[in-house]
Amino acid sequence: MMHIDVCYGLPGGASFLARVDLREGATVRDAIEASGVLRAHRDIDLTTQKIGVFGKVTPLDAALADFDRVEIYRPLKVDPKTARQRRVEKTRKAGSIEGRKWHSKDSR
Repeated sequence: MMHIDVCYGLPGGASFLARVDLREGATVRDAIEASGVLRAHRDIDLTTQKIGVFGKVTPLDAALADFDRVEIYRPLKVDPKTARQRRVEKTRKAGSIEGRKWHSKDSR
């Protein structure tokens, strides 16, 4: 038997975590179905959401090893590149030293 953790991070900092015992050769899909996360959180769509094992995106038919952690990722609300650019612009407007380092030396 293999011990597998299945986790799903919820908005607001809460999370779903279940430990399941599966037979050798079980897949990511088997672990998700055995955990009950799909029944508890009906908003999960395995056809569109990414799944990973220890932070590495993995297909549903991938075999698992003992003590793996299966993670179900929520879709991003904001593109990380756009979010970073917004933070830099906000810092620049505030006039802090941190914001000034992004300006050219002539305009400091």
